[in-house]
Amino acid sequence: MGIVVLTMKASVIEMFLAVPQINCDVKAGKIINPEFIVKCPAGCQDPKYHVYGTGIYASYSSVCGAAVHSGVLDNSGGKILVQKVAGQSGYKGSFSNGVQSLSLPRWRESFIVSESKPQKGVTYPSTLTYSSSKSPDAKAGETTKAYQRPSAPGTTAQPVTLMQILAMPAAEVTHTTLPKPFPFATSATSSHRPHPVGHGSWEMGEMDLWKPGSFLLDAGFIPKEELSTQSSEPVSQGDPNCKVDLSFLIDGSSGIGKRRFQIQKQFLADIAQALDIGPAGPLMGVVQYGDNPATQFNLKTHMNSRDLKTAIEKITQRGGLSNVGRAISFVTKTFFSKANGNRGGAPNVAVVMVDGWPTDKVEEASRLARESGINIFFITVEAAAENEKQYVMEPNFANKAVCRTNGFYSFNVPSWLGLSKTMQPLVKRVCDTDRLACSKTCLNSADIGFVIDGSSSVGTGNFRTVLQFVANISKEFEISDTDTRIGAVQYTYEQRLEFGFDKYSTKPDILNAIKRVGYWSGGTSTGAAIHYALEQLFKKSKPNKRKLMILITDGRSYDDVRIPAVAAHQKGVITYAIGVAWAAQDELEVIATHPARDHSFFVDEFDNLYKSVPRIIQNICTEFNAQPRN
Repeated sequence: MGIVVLTMKASVIEMFLAVPQINCDVKAGKIINPEFIVKCPAGCQDPKYHVYGTGIYASYSSVCGAAVHSGVLDNSGGKILVQKVAGQSGYKGSFSNGVQSLSLPRWRESFIVSESKPQKGVTYPSTLTYSSSKSPDAKAGETTKAYQRPSAPGTTAQPVTLMQILAMPAAEVTHTTLPKPFPFATSATSSHRPHPVGHGSWEMGEMDLWKPGSFLLDAGFIPKEELSTQSSEPVSQGDPNCKVDLSFLIDGSSGIGKRRFQIQKQFLADIAQALDIGPAGPLMGVVQYGDNPATQFNLKTHMNSRDLKTAIEKITQRGGLSNVGRAISFVTKTFFSKANGNRGGAPNVAVVMVDGWPTDKVEEASRLARESGINIFFITVEAAAENEKQYVMEPNFANKAVCRTNGFYSFNVPSWLGLSKTMQPLVKRVCDTDRLACSKTCLNSADIGFVIDGSSSVGTGNFRTVLQFVANISKEFEISDTDTRIGAVQYTYEQRLEFGFDKYSTKPDILNAIKRVGYWSGGTSTGAAIHYALEQLFKKSKPNKRKLMILITDGRSYDDVRIPAVAAHQKGVITYAIGVAWAAQDELEVIATHPARDHSFFVDEFDNLYKSVPRIIQNICTEFNAQPRN
């Protein structure tokens, strides 16, 4: 008895470890189980086993053929994990790993394949459940008749539907009796592509012959309305409370592996579902990096969450190293362009996902990204263990990369299995546009007031040169009612507001307004001009704007500049003093914000003013970017 008990236990163990084996021609749509592990035989690379799609496959595809196409298996076969997912509005064919997959405009069910690593807590079937009746989509009265299949000796004959016959290997079909008027012969010129039912010849009550090349697909008819690629549901315009332009940089390096890459894609799909994507709300694109980065799709490719989620599911892994720095540079230079859908008025956000650590340096690339107004978030999964830290090229790389080091922009996830827990916090932070500090740059976040000397010593010709200098500086900034704004005051003994910050909101309008400023002529009361600018220009500056005063003069002031200059500094107005010809150097240094060497400039003649423009812009940006990131 003891031996018998041991044998029974061994059988039970074997049953739990058993993996069902399928043939190359078995389609995913014939298997009812939503998730299962199967073993594929060798030889499924053969073109007769049709595959539809890339990365995500229509359920009309050969399961094992799709596994070879995706690279999970080679032609020698093996075990795979299959997961059913929602039907797609389109499937794109491609040639991969020796298999040519075909395109399909629409299908009701899809599947993905991955390595046969069981997920913790999931029980996989040891035997598969096959479809033996029509799909629930079929209408009442359309059910095909059941036919008797010849029974083997000692077995009971089971009814076989026409759908089951279609799924049989050709050799088996020849032994099955088919009644007239449904000839099964197919033309040698029949298309390999499935023809959607509903466009043609089979309606109950009509006894037309079943035409060669027509297939009854999967487990039943497709209602005509399902064939339409247009959704009857209204498409959302997006959540206006989350208007951001969002780029996800996903890790496609070889080290991440196929299973973790799939988890990463699922995380992105969940993000796409959680965000209400649309032209009035958030827009999202994806860049995949390995050795080199590549845009999977840009901001204007998909304008709703449904299409975005579908596109994410179709992404295939690139492989290579984990060159994060190169990917961030790529995003800074190319992704957030107007041609790629960048809207200008929406904050730019880049979420970088890293498996372990980067294989290149990220600090310099990230600095340039931040200075371009990109809010960088970092999600580091399975960071380096103590004995692996020697391989990390740039220690503390996440803090060197993120927009701010206060914890708002960083997620450190111990395991890929816990990645989903970061979804809601990430969505909340990305949509919190008031806290996206790096949206502000040195070029898009200032109110700049020009205080222009129009005294008699300047002269008409030189005054036009001064205006060209003002225009050259203004050109460097991003001008709008929400970005940098420009105002101007001209002074002699008196002062005149040429235009305020709220007068013009586009760069062409500003440049035209500067060109129209008329030369006044008179004395030089620079102190009174500074006081006037504080009252008439900067009192109307927005609270969240940096306040910059750029004063240009060609001589010593007739009045005291010290008290007005101190008042400007105390009110947070950063003052640049530009002196020409007879301007007094000591006076320029009093007017200028400390340190004077960075905020005061002197040129010996008006024609040399243009030479100081690059250094003025550089100093403005250096000062802005030197602000602490905590």
